[in-house]
Amino acid sequence: MKKLSRYSVTLLLVVAGAFIAVWTYSKFFDKQEVVTIKEEQPLKYAALPGESGAVLPDLTYAAENSIHSVVHIATQSVRGGGWSSGNPFLDDFFGLRRNQQPQIARGFGSGVILSEDGFIVTNNHVIEEAQKIKVILNDKREFDARLVGTDPSTDIALLKVDADDLPYLTYGESDDLRLGEWVLAVGNPFNLTSTVTAGIVSARARNLGINTDQMAIESFIQTDAAVNPGNSGGALVNQQGKLVGINTAIASRTGSYSGYSFAVPVSIVKKVVADLKEFGEVQRALLGVNIGDVNAEIAEELNLDNVDGVYVAGVTENGAAREAGIKEEDVIVSVQGDKVRSSAELQEKISQFRPGDDVKIVVLRDGERKQFTVTLRNKHGDTQIVRDRSSYLGADFEEVSNNEKNNLDIKYGIKIKNLNKGKLRDAGLKEGFIITNVNKKPIYEVNDLKREIGNARGGILVEGIYPNGELAYFVFGTD
Repeated sequence: MKKLSRYSVTLLLVVAGAFIAVWTYSKFFDKQEVVTIKEEQPLKYAALPGESGAVLPDLTYAAENSIHSVVHIATQSVRGGGWSSGNPFLDDFFGLRRNQQPQIARGFGSGVILSEDGFIVTNNHVIEEAQKIKVILNDKREFDARLVGTDPSTDIALLKVDADDLPYLTYGESDDLRLGEWVLAVGNPFNLTSTVTAGIVSARARNLGINTDQMAIESFIQTDAAVNPGNSGGALVNQQGKLVGINTAIASRTGSYSGYSFAVPVSIVKKVVADLKEFGEVQRALLGVNIGDVNAEIAEELNLDNVDGVYVAGVTENGAAREAGIKEEDVIVSVQGDKVRSSAELQEKISQFRPGDDVKIVVLRDGERKQFTVTLRNKHGDTQIVRDRSSYLGADFEEVSNNEKNNLDIKYGIKIKNLNKGKLRDAGLKEGFIITNVNKKPIYEVNDLKREIGNARGGILVEGIYPNGELAYFVFGTD
């Protein structure tokens, strides 16, 4: 019996020891670790290295430097309806619809002052078909603007106002923009003047396919800075307050900003502006190739290491590329030492040159890199500068001076400076005649004359006045 009691006590001690051992292990050695962020630990931006100590950029200088150089643009044009010439026979012959009131169409947008003497860049679609253009500065001053020239292929237009000592923006370098770099969009959305929004560069060389011009060049800077209707033609500036793009489009199903906006890079803008100022039209340099982006299928077929570059699907007969030695199935990889990874990048690079310029182009052919010097050509296939500043239908035009307008009591018109063989001379117009209206539409610029004659159906009615005050009108057909 005593022996049994000893075994019982021993068993109880063993069991108790086991419990103590399990409790001790679970208490001190098997505890699950829970990590919490202590309050004194500073929060860090996910985009910044943990120890960088970097802060968000100060954009106040860029905003203050640019806001006074961005203007509000208001346009006006007459649409629909028609007017009587006063002669029922002429009304029927020329298709002028009587007893209908014209509709006044008004538009708005933004522009950027480029010089202290009043050159202003905007989008072509902002002033397209406008017959009156008014510019309102940030200090509320208003000016009538004249159209210097347009380039539908890049959606850029150049205006001029008569003013001095205007604040203006200087060009930056859009080629130096980096993804993630902060930029500001400055403009007048919804007629709200002097609006600034901030964002980052999301992508470069975007081709959206929104420009229907046959020679369209699209190589947009994509940002997430808020851009809305009315911002078109406004400035995209970098942190130094320099112009790096012209805000042009948004990606939206509603017509308002919904995430991404697109700007024409200043590398294209400054070339277009320089050409319009000097020649009245853009000197478009052509490489003479049919191109496409390199995809996986093409890369595999040509044994390329990657899908970067521009595939030459064909070369134009007697074109610049063919004459230099570039062939079909070549892959263009650089222009003037700068890499090109897409068709949009290639178009952007070539657009910075004029006909007659020599450019060095490197291609991949049969696994080897080959360099060619290409002499770029114009739309006519030669290397000459194209000049067509103020000529139309055999006539050269000039502005009507303010003194002459006041003396003749007219508010608009274009004056025939020289008259050569053509439709206008055949119709009886003479040098010095001031064209004020075509088919009862006011004529402010040569572009107005071209537009109204181009849109005419049934005939042309030209009205105006001679410098001696003699009123006259002329009629001719559209053939």
